[in-house]
Amino acid sequence: MKKLKIAIQKSGRLNTDSLNLLNKCGIKIDNYKDQLKASARNFPVEVYFLRNSDIPKYIDDGVVDLAIIGENLLIEKNFDIDIIENLGFSKCKVSIAVPKDVEFDSISYLNNLKIATSYPNTLKKFLKKNNIKADIHVINGSVEIAPNIGLSDAICDIVSSGSTLYKNNLKEVFIIHESQAVLAGNKQVLESNKYLLDKLLFRIRAVLKAKESKYILLNAPNNKINAISEILPVLKSPTVLPLNKEGWSSLHSVINENTFWEVIDKIKEAGAEDILVCPIEKMVL
Repeated sequence: MKKLKIAIQKSGRLNTDSLNLLNKCGIKIDNYKDQLKASARNFPVEVYFLRNSDIPKYIDDGVVDLAIIGENLLIEKNFDIDIIENLGFSKCKVSIAVPKDVEFDSISYLNNLKIATSYPNTLKKFLKKNNIKADIHVINGSVEIAPNIGLSDAICDIVSSGSTLYKNNLKEVFIIHESQAVLAGNKQVLESNKYLLDKLLFRIRAVLKAKESKYILLNAPNNKINAISEILPVLKSPTVLPLNKEGWSSLHSVINENTFWEVIDKIKEAGAEDILVCPIEKMVL
């Protein structure tokens, strides 16, 4: 049987998050430590462990079918690669940062400055779009140190928590774009393997949906069931089970993590009591 070939980062945070996702999808990969390639034992997939910056080229050349990769890198490399699914983890920003003591009032401040970056193509597009002329210094790694050693006046780099900027006496002043991990590939190439791709996407979406949802159990008077049911819209309808206490029932449903506290407040006002909330492992709709 033909296998899907998926590239992931060889090491680092994205490597860990990617392997966790595959594992939650029931795809078990053995003996992958220090390997370039490893096969799953229970799904027709080969995982390639590659240097992050090389992955877009491997997709473009057809060496791999798919990749779990940061959207920011796809934008930087600018190959004809499609984003198939947003994965919601490894979130970061590509941002402009300057020394803390600089009075930054507008993006025009960057005119005629030296900017250090490991994302030169992204920076060039940004500067051109905003009619800014600046001197770009390309650095691979440790970009944040450039202003401190006099190499640049500002930087353009990935920002996650902002702690690295803080440690280097820098402040974020402009976000070029926000990024997250995505499942990416060439859709035309993947057409020949659509069956396997659809099976993989089915599993990924079940995991992602569960991650953003919570299972909720509550007790309520029977005359409050309709009002509470209208507040719990994630599933078609709550499951309603009669309690031993006359006139009361237990409702089971799902709520969205992003609106969790708002929903809890509303169902309490509507008459819900004894509320229990549990994580969900998978969610197949």
